[in-house]
Amino acid sequence: MILLSNNVIYSALGLMMTLLGIAAVFVFAGADFLAVTQIMVYVGGVLTLMIFGVMLSKRADLDNSAKNSTTNVFLGGITALIIGGGLIAILGEIDWDTIKLVQAGKSTISNIGQQLLTNYLLPFEVIAVLLLVALVGSVFIASKTLKKE
Repeated sequence: MILLSNNVIYSALGLMMTLLGIAAVFVFAGADFLAVTQIMVYVGGVLTLMIFGVMLSKRADLDNSAKNSTTNVFLGGITALIIGGGLIAILGEIDWDTIKLVQAGKSTISNIGQQLLTNYLLPFEVIAVLLLVALVGSVFIASKTLKKE
């Protein structure tokens, strides 16, 4: 859907479905923290910014110059069929009865939270200060360029 759509909004929605599928893979792998992070950061943040950027940007001329071209549809379709067939073959080999998707009482989120606030508190705080400095610096640079114009 991302590659074959001529509408940018439909391509963004296809990207959203892909990112949600990746989050589902993380859930099946038992990495619930990564699944939640995938949804919060990529689907909730990055994709929302992309959609707002597309919707708020100035529209190009009404000719079809901004539309996606679909020149290699055949090659892309063959590649997608090969990859999809490989994934289906891998899924057929899995013994679903022995997989434990969620261990009772044990969550990777609580374990990561305890590790961050006990053993890794100093690096966690250093990264938080570094991100704060980067945010303030980007606001300062953006405000400087706005004053010049």
